[in-house]
Amino acid sequence: MSCKLSWEDLQALCRRERLVCEQLSVTKNNFNDYEVEYLCNYKKHKGREFFLVKWRGYVESENTWEPLKNLKCPILLHQFRKDMKEALLQANEPLDSASLSTPVVSFLLQKAKQRIKLKKWEGFMNQTCRHKGRIFVCNEVDLDGPPKNFTYINDNKLGKGVDVNRVTVGCECDDCLSQPIDGCCPGLLKHRRAYNVSRQVKVMPGVPIYECNSMCRCGPDCANRVVQRGIQYDLCIFKTANGRGWGVRTLQRIYKNSFVMEYLGEIITTEEAERRGVVYDKQGVTYLFDLDYVEDVYTIDAAHYGNVSHFVNHSCDPNLQVYNVFVENLDERLPRIAFFAKRGIKAGEELTFDYKMTIDPVDSESKKMDTDFSRAGIEGSPIKRLHFECKCGVKNCRKYLF
Repeated sequence: MSCKLSWEDLQALCRRERLVCEQLSVTKNNFNDYEVEYLCNYKKHKGREFFLVKWRGYVESENTWEPLKNLKCPILLHQFRKDMKEALLQANEPLDSASLSTPVVSFLLQKAKQRIKLKKWEGFMNQTCRHKGRIFVCNEVDLDGPPKNFTYINDNKLGKGVDVNRVTVGCECDDCLSQPIDGCCPGLLKHRRAYNVSRQVKVMPGVPIYECNSMCRCGPDCANRVVQRGIQYDLCIFKTANGRGWGVRTLQRIYKNSFVMEYLGEIITTEEAERRGVVYDKQGVTYLFDLDYVEDVYTIDAAHYGNVSHFVNHSCDPNLQVYNVFVENLDERLPRIAFFAKRGIKAGEELTFDYKMTIDPVDSESKKMDTDFSRAGIEGSPIKRLHFECKCGVKNCRKYLF
């Protein structure tokens, strides 16, 4: 069972109760060490600056006014001054005010509590995920906190009526790249190898990718294990400034054709997707991704279960490309959806994919490979689809998402 309190909160609790705890590094010598949780008000008296401090481990009624010289929290102070300036400008109040108005104080308090919630959510996701890449969260746009009713997952969740048959055979290669036996896993299924030595995809979009699986002789460092290794880059979930909700940006450079992330969620039948699509249309959200590599039978719904991909926005000129990948399951109706870089992506650039991306059948081994990121699961449905304005802002924008 996990503890609901953070390490710092437990330390503060022990100090308050005067309890020595070797595991938490709390001793009699540091009983009187206090940690600033956040700053929530400001005033200036006779040229001296004072800040109202919320102490970690203490309730708000025990907040105290402290002079600047008593505070050893430069990062919190810098952020507080930045927030205070923004709040004063919005309220059209003087930047050199000796005290703050009630609306400004309210904003500062909400902002401080928001950052704490986002930091806890960020920490929870990093504790939950199994991939190398770290997740960061940033909202400098509004006061929205973490999304409600969303669970971070590492693997697709199987919904009612969805059955997966795991593979029973694997390759016998000692080195799948330099000495493949019978073409390794792709060759056994009459396909060519999808990756080069740098684990970059080298097949055209629409061509299925078959990775080595748990039955294979090769180890976890095999060059034909890419998507299953998970996210390798540090990513930031951030709030967009132009009304597109949350988005995702990379904090590291990503080379062309590199694997970026997998689209995860709850796998449901298209009948269930049709039902949920009606609800999502009314809410104005988009989380249904049809698994239509060969036929429309299943859909991924990332509304309530998902990973970082839940927050990736649409663009009519995206930098991510969708591929169908098979690892532990060879049922062509149930591919894993992987995003690879269409081009080189700079650190700080937002990651996007085309919600209406289609693959030219001339360049594809699949007769049908429309990655329709739709609101209702079945094309030609009697449900009237609504037109939603596209806000991607690129030159070739189609103006509407659907």
